[in-house]
Amino acid sequence: MISIKQLNEKDIDLCYELDSNSISLWNKEQWTNELKKEDVKIFGLLLSNIIIGICVFHVILDEAQINFFVINQKHRKKGFGTYLMKYLIKECEKLNLKNLFLEVSHTNFTAEKFYSYFDFSTVGIRRNYYKDGSDALLKEKKLITK
Repeated sequence: MISIKQLNEKDIDLCYELDSNSISLWNKEQWTNELKKEDVKIFGLLLSNIIIGICVFHVILDEAQINFFVINQKHRKKGFGTYLMKYLIKECEKLNLKNLFLEVSHTNFTAEKFYSYFDFSTVGIRRNYYKDGSDALLKEKKLITK
């Protein structure tokens, strides 16, 4: 059974573990800081009560920035990322946000294709943004507000 729940400080170890086994973006202290921020929302995608995906987004006025989006490696290309992204977009629309932003490496073709499916368009480039020297593509999705 698939479900999504908002994560909190009690879930620090689960967040850190999934991150460590995938993209290794943040250390445990950084996860603790993210989980404490009032304007940051963190959702976990659960499959039979096991977290297989996480999305972290930061709400800033009438926009949001996706700071972290990952699905466990062995659960990719099975529709779980699409499920989590659709949920995130609906949540942003409920909050009447106008735009959703994210950054992705120009070398991450799989992620680029995934975000294109959701109508994210490239609106900027951050040169040499990542540790490996690759550029970050700044992507934007216009949201439908009611």
